[in-house]
Amino acid sequence: MNWIRPGENETRLNKKQINTAIDNSLKNLQIDHVDIYQLHWPDRPLNVFSGLEYEHTETDDVVPILETMEAMASLIKSGKIKYYGLSNETAWGTSQYIKLAEKHNIPKPITIQNPYSLINRSYEVGLSEISIREKIGLLAYSPLGGGHLTGKYLGGKKPVGCREVLWGNRFDRYRTQNTEPAVKAYYEVAKKHNIDPAQMAIQFCIIQKFVTSTIIGATSMEQLKKNIDSIDLSLTNDVIKDINNVQLIYSNPCP
Repeated sequence: MNWIRPGENETRLNKKQINTAIDNSLKNLQIDHVDIYQLHWPDRPLNVFSGLEYEHTETDDVVPILETMEAMASLIKSGKIKYYGLSNETAWGTSQYIKLAEKHNIPKPITIQNPYSLINRSYEVGLSEISIREKIGLLAYSPLGGGHLTGKYLGGKKPVGCREVLWGNRFDRYRTQNTEPAVKAYYEVAKKHNIDPAQMAIQFCIIQKFVTSTIIGATSMEQLKKNIDSIDLSLTNDVIKDINNVQLIYSNPCP
């Protein structure tokens, strides 16, 4: 969710709108419960997708985290959801959920759905330890960096039907000055070890101790099969070493 969406249809993490959202989802999907209900965006201003720095914005227009958690606890008690998770959340925000869960004896989140890929490993700083110690696993989205880690955009190429063509500027965060050289370097690592670059990128996410699952996307059955088959790829110590060497040179070019 966007932290501010003016008008009668604004989307916020208050009890009223959470209840409305889950009821509509259950009705539209024709199911009686959701296994994991993700809170898509924190209800406070954050500079997600615009760099690694925290830029503080003072505002009173914020739904208290406790109110959101109590709404989740109510949905769990009613049987509408089994568990809930966070998304696009920070280490501070996640720690607040953990602290409030202990203090008020209510369920804590079990997942965090944040971006994680070879060109954005920022999750490893702070949040990875929380995931492991508190058993709140990462659901890694954009493991291919919006498709860039396949190498298909190298040299300014834009294949027919690709995201860059379909959605234009929506993925500007993957077009920084170091995107191309970083992706090219990872592509060369895959080529050196005779493995598919997309499968290498996905498998790197899968093997992390703090990752519960990766969220893959595809615009063709061929892409989908290749992405799924990455589960069978084994990354050797030499591959990991080469990957980490690239990270030292091009650290998180697309946060």
